[in-house]
Amino acid sequence: MARPVVTIASIVEGDGEVKALPKLLFRIARQFSVDLRVPAPARVHKGRLVAAGGVERAVSAAAQRVGAAGGVLVLLDADDDCPAELGPDLLGRARAARSDVLVSVVLANHEFEAWFLAAAESLAGSHGFPAGLSAPPDPEKIRGTKEWLTANRTGNQSYKPTVDQAPLASAFDIKLARSGSPSFDKFCRDVQSLLTPGIPRPGSS
Repeated sequence: MARPVVTIASIVEGDGEVKALPKLLFRIARQFSVDLRVPAPARVHKGRLVAAGGVERAVSAAAQRVGAAGGVLVLLDADDDCPAELGPDLLGRARAARSDVLVSVVLANHEFEAWFLAAAESLAGSHGFPAGLSAPPDPEKIRGTKEWLTANRTGNQSYKPTVDQAPLASAFDIKLARSGSPSFDKFCRDVQSLLTPGIPRPGSS
Protein backbone atom coordinates (compact mmCIF):
# COMPACT_ATOMS: atom_id res chain seq x y z
CA MET A 1 0.00 0.00 0.00
CA ALA A 2 1.40 3.38 -1.03
CA ARG A 3 2.26 5.77 1.75
CA PRO A 4 0.22 9.00 1.79
CA VAL A 5 1.95 12.06 0.38
CA VAL A 6 1.95 14.95 2.82
CA THR A 7 3.15 18.46 1.94
CA ILE A 8 4.11 21.07 4.51
CA ALA A 9 4.57 24.50 2.98
CA SER A 10 6.26 26.84 5.44
CA ILE A 11 6.89 30.50 6.15
CA VAL A 12 9.92 31.61 8.14
CA GLU A 13 11.65 34.90 8.84
CA GLY A 14 15.36 34.07 8.87
CA ASP A 15 17.86 32.75 6.32
CA GLY A 16 18.97 30.08 8.80
CA GLU A 17 15.47 28.63 9.12
CA VAL A 18 15.17 28.29 5.34
CA LYS A 19 17.65 25.40 5.50
CA ALA A 20 17.11 24.27 9.09
CA LEU A 21 13.33 23.86 9.18
CA PRO A 22 13.07 21.24 6.39
CA LYS A 23 15.69 19.11 8.13
CA LEU A 24 13.71 19.26 11.34
CA LEU A 25 10.45 18.44 9.59
CA PHE A 26 11.94 15.38 7.94
CA ARG A 27 13.32 14.18 11.28
CA ILE A 28 9.90 14.39 12.88
CA ALA A 29 8.21 12.82 9.85
CA ARG A 30 10.30 9.65 10.26
CA GLN A 31 8.03 8.73 13.16
CA PHE A 32 5.04 8.49 10.84
CA SER A 33 4.20 6.44 7.78
CA VAL A 34 4.06 9.35 5.36
CA ASP A 35 5.91 10.49 2.27
CA LEU A 36 6.77 14.08 3.20
CA ARG A 37 7.22 16.88 0.70
CA VAL A 38 8.71 20.16 1.92
CA PRO A 39 8.91 22.99 -0.63
CA ALA A 40 11.60 25.57 0.09
CA PRO A 41 10.30 27.76 2.94
CA ALA A 42 9.16 31.25 2.01
CA ARG A 43 11.06 33.92 3.92
CA VAL A 44 8.88 36.81 5.10
CA HIS A 45 9.94 39.43 7.63
CA LYS A 46 8.01 39.23 10.89
CA GLY A 47 6.95 42.86 10.60
CA ARG A 48 5.30 42.17 7.26
CA LEU A 49 3.46 39.14 8.63
CA VAL A 50 2.13 41.00 11.65
CA ALA A 51 1.00 43.99 9.57
CA ALA A 52 -2.58 44.12 8.33
CA GLY A 53 -3.08 41.57 5.57
CA GLY A 54 0.45 40.22 5.90
CA VAL A 55 -0.01 36.74 7.31
CA GLU A 56 -3.14 36.36 5.21
CA ARG A 57 -1.23 36.98 1.96
CA ALA A 58 1.71 34.79 2.98
CA VAL A 59 -0.46 31.86 4.00
CA SER A 60 -2.61 32.14 0.89
CA ALA A 61 0.50 31.99 -1.28
CA ALA A 62 1.94 29.04 0.64
CA ALA A 63 -1.38 27.18 0.46
CA GLN A 64 -1.02 26.98 -3.31
CA ARG A 65 1.87 24.55 -2.75
CA VAL A 66 -0.10 22.14 -0.54
CA GLY A 67 -1.72 19.06 -2.04
CA ALA A 68 -4.55 16.91 -0.73
CA ALA A 69 -2.85 16.32 2.64
CA GLY A 70 -0.64 18.52 4.77
CA GLY A 71 -0.85 22.22 5.43
CA VAL A 72 0.95 25.49 6.05
CA LEU A 73 3.36 26.07 8.92
CA VAL A 74 4.30 29.58 10.03
CA LEU A 75 7.41 29.63 12.23
CA LEU A 76 8.61 32.85 13.86
CA ASP A 77 10.80 33.94 16.75
CA ALA A 78 8.70 35.41 19.54
CA ASP A 79 11.51 37.84 20.44
CA ASP A 80 9.87 40.21 22.95
CA ASP A 81 6.31 39.34 21.98
CA CYS A 82 4.15 37.04 24.09
CA PRO A 83 3.70 33.76 22.15
CA ALA A 84 0.39 33.12 23.90
CA GLU A 85 -0.98 36.38 22.49
CA LEU A 86 0.64 36.86 19.09
CA GLY A 87 0.47 33.20 18.06
CA PRO A 88 -3.32 32.80 18.40
CA ASP A 89 -3.88 36.19 16.78
CA LEU A 90 -1.86 35.27 13.69
CA LEU A 91 -3.42 31.81 13.58
CA GLY A 92 -6.95 33.21 13.68
CA ARG A 93 -6.19 35.61 10.86
CA ALA A 94 -4.52 32.92 8.77
CA ARG A 95 -7.37 30.46 9.21
CA ALA A 96 -9.93 33.12 8.37
CA ALA A 97 -8.07 33.77 5.12
CA ARG A 98 -7.70 30.09 4.16
CA SER A 99 -10.21 27.98 6.04
CA ASP A 100 -9.80 25.22 3.44
CA VAL A 101 -6.19 24.47 4.48
CA LEU A 102 -4.69 23.25 7.73
CA VAL A 103 -2.58 26.07 9.19
CA SER A 104 -0.25 26.10 12.17
CA VAL A 105 1.54 29.07 13.73
CA VAL A 106 4.45 28.46 16.11
CA LEU A 107 6.47 31.13 17.89
CA ALA A 108 9.82 29.94 19.23
CA ASN A 109 10.27 31.46 22.67
CA HIS A 110 12.31 33.68 22.50
CA GLU A 111 14.30 32.40 19.51
CA PHE A 112 14.66 29.24 17.39
CA GLU A 113 18.06 28.68 18.98
CA ALA A 114 16.45 28.25 22.41
CA TRP A 115 15.49 24.79 21.18
CA PHE A 116 19.18 23.94 20.81
CA LEU A 117 19.86 25.21 24.32
CA ALA A 118 17.13 22.97 25.72
CA ALA A 119 18.98 19.95 24.30
CA ALA A 120 22.50 21.29 24.81
CA GLU A 121 23.74 18.05 26.37
CA SER A 122 23.09 16.23 23.10
CA LEU A 123 25.46 18.63 21.30
CA ALA A 124 28.29 18.17 23.78
CA GLY A 125 31.57 17.17 22.17
CA SER A 126 30.45 18.03 18.63
CA HIS A 127 29.85 21.03 16.37
CA GLY A 128 32.46 23.04 18.25
CA PHE A 129 30.95 22.54 21.71
CA PRO A 130 32.92 21.17 24.67
CA ALA A 131 32.29 17.70 26.09
CA GLY A 132 30.87 19.11 29.30
CA LEU A 133 28.21 21.29 27.70
CA SER A 134 24.96 21.45 29.67
CA ALA A 135 21.67 23.28 29.17
CA PRO A 136 20.94 26.51 31.04
CA PRO A 137 18.18 26.30 33.71
CA ASP A 138 15.46 27.93 31.59
CA PRO A 139 16.42 28.13 27.89
CA GLU A 140 13.29 30.04 26.89
CA LYS A 141 14.10 32.92 29.25
CA ILE A 142 17.44 33.62 27.57
CA ARG A 143 17.10 36.51 25.12
CA GLY A 144 20.54 36.14 23.53
CA THR A 145 20.54 32.49 22.56
CA LYS A 146 22.87 33.02 19.61
CA GLU A 147 25.33 34.76 21.92
CA TRP A 148 25.02 31.86 24.39
CA LEU A 149 25.94 29.38 21.66
CA THR A 150 28.94 31.48 20.67
CA ALA A 151 30.09 31.88 24.28
CA ASN A 152 29.90 28.13 24.87
CA ARG A 153 31.87 27.08 21.80
CA THR A 154 35.55 26.26 21.82
CA GLY A 155 38.28 27.94 19.78
CA ASN A 156 36.53 31.30 19.42
CA GLN A 157 34.01 29.87 16.95
CA SER A 158 31.08 32.22 16.47
CA TYR A 159 27.61 30.83 15.99
CA LYS A 160 26.27 31.86 12.58
CA PRO A 161 22.66 30.96 11.76
CA THR A 162 23.24 30.59 8.03
CA VAL A 163 26.14 28.20 8.68
CA ASP A 164 25.24 26.42 11.91
CA GLN A 165 21.47 26.33 12.23
CA ALA A 166 20.84 23.52 9.74
CA PRO A 167 23.59 21.20 11.06
CA LEU A 168 22.42 21.69 14.64
CA ALA A 169 18.81 21.09 13.59
CA SER A 170 19.98 17.73 12.24
CA ALA A 171 21.88 16.84 15.41
CA PHE A 172 20.11 17.96 18.57
CA ASP A 173 18.01 15.51 20.59
CA ILE A 174 14.34 16.12 19.83
CA LYS A 175 12.99 14.35 22.90
CA LEU A 176 15.34 16.28 25.18
CA ALA A 177 14.40 19.58 23.57
CA ARG A 178 10.69 18.84 23.98
CA SER A 179 11.15 18.28 27.70
CA GLY A 180 13.05 21.55 28.17
CA SER A 181 11.21 23.87 25.80
CA PRO A 182 7.41 24.25 25.83
CA SER A 183 7.45 26.11 22.53
CA PHE A 184 9.37 23.28 20.86
CA ASP A 185 6.95 20.76 22.29
CA LYS A 186 4.12 22.78 20.72
CA PHE A 187 6.03 22.84 17.44
CA CYS A 188 6.30 19.05 17.45
CA ARG A 189 2.61 18.63 18.26
CA ASP A 190 1.62 21.05 15.52
CA VAL A 191 3.85 19.32 12.98
CA GLN A 192 2.31 15.97 13.92
CA SER A 193 -1.15 17.38 13.22
CA LEU A 194 0.00 18.46 9.76
CA LEU A 195 1.70 15.14 9.07
CA THR A 196 -1.33 13.06 9.92
CA PRO A 197 -3.39 12.95 6.73
CA GLY A 198 -7.02 13.90 7.17
CA ILE A 199 -9.90 14.58 4.84
CA PRO A 200 -8.64 15.94 1.49
CA ARG A 201 -9.04 19.65 0.95
CA PRO A 202 -12.10 20.83 -0.96
CA GLY A 203 -11.29 20.97 -4.65
CA SER A 204 -8.14 18.83 -4.40
CA SER A 205 -7.65 15.66 -6.35
